[in-house]
Amino acid sequence: MTDVKGIDFAAIQVRDLEKSAAFYTDVIGLTRAPASPPEAVVFTTRPIPFAVRTPVVDLDATDKLGWGVALWLLADDSEAVYARVTKAGRPIAVEPFDGPFGRTFAFVDPDGYTITIHDKG
Repeated sequence: MTDVKGIDFAAIQVRDLEKSAAFYTDVIGLTRAPASPPEAVVFTTRPIPFAVRTPVVDLDATDKLGWGVALWLLADDSEAVYARVTKAGRPIAVEPFDGPFGRTFAFVDPDGYTITIHDKG
């Protein structure tokens, strides 16, 4: 039997590809990969690439995108990211706290996904 090794790529489907790509670049601080497929923007996150992509489903068919899925991004300084997110006016789902994964908080992105940022890898 072939073994599954683990998550190798993560992407979220978004309504406006360039708006979301700009948010994750300008506010969150991710760097675009040198090449992406035409329907996506891939970022140079490590060890698992993360992307935003055009939808393959009707995103307006639900009021809770990503409900039940947890996406965490590792940052060098979660407080600096928190400051940029709040300055950009994005809702904070979980205020910063110190936990087993370092300083942690969660925000709501432009499409309504809740994303967690932490700074202890």
